[in-house]
Amino acid sequence: MTIETPISSQPASDQTMPSQPAPNQTVQRVRVGLIGLAAVVLLIGLASAIFSAASREKPVAAVDAPKPEALANMTLANSDVPVTAPNEPLAELGVAPATANSAMPAAPGR
Repeated sequence: MTIETPISSQPASDQTMPSQPAPNQTVQRVRVGLIGLAAVVLLIGLASAIFSAASREKPVAAVDAPKPEALANMTLANSDVPVTAPNEPLAELGVAPATANSAMPAAPGR
């Protein structure tokens, strides 16, 4: 029981695709695209409004929280002390042994 379908080089007239979409399809695609674009612009505007409102708010100060002016003065006082760059940061962290240790005498040569 086989069903034979005729094979022809030219497609049937009801199966051909139109070369251009119908005008109502074009209008619908443009309308959907514009609605999507408007939705994205609306979401970006809403997010911008939320973030700008959040950045304009004053920070909440706790009852016993340190004052920013006092902290700035404390860090300024600490910055007067010159900081020496570590010669061997891995040795200070304990990851690698120090290569030159001035506290220990040099090993005698053999």
